[in-house]
Amino acid sequence: MALPSVVFLLAMLLAGSAAGVMQLRVEEAARGGARALARGAAAGEVGGIVRQLAGETAASTVALDGEWLRVTVSGRVPGAVGSLIPWTLSASAWARPETPGAAQPVPGGWGFPLGTGT
Repeated sequence: MALPSVVFLLAMLLAGSAAGVMQLRVEEAARGGARALARGAAAGEVGGIVRQLAGETAASTVALDGEWLRVTVSGRVPGAVGSLIPWTLSASAWARPETPGAAQPVPGGWGFPLGTGT
């Protein structure tokens, strides 16, 4: 009777740890993307940075909020328990453009998804 309880507790601890690590990854990816965008990087380059930091399955969007640039990153918790429980974590980061004219919308406008990995 005690063995199934211990296995269940261990699985929940591992799932919680995986969720914590993924939250840190999406937060760092949002900050990295916002920094790159503030320095004048193209949206495609920001998407590459986000996927490199948060993983290939991460999705991101870029938006212009007044004078601020916002990058929002979301991703699912990896692992076996993460696939059973559909946890999607997200984080946003804001930055002001460091170069003049960097806050100008690109053709088609901002607020579009930068893409999802496969």
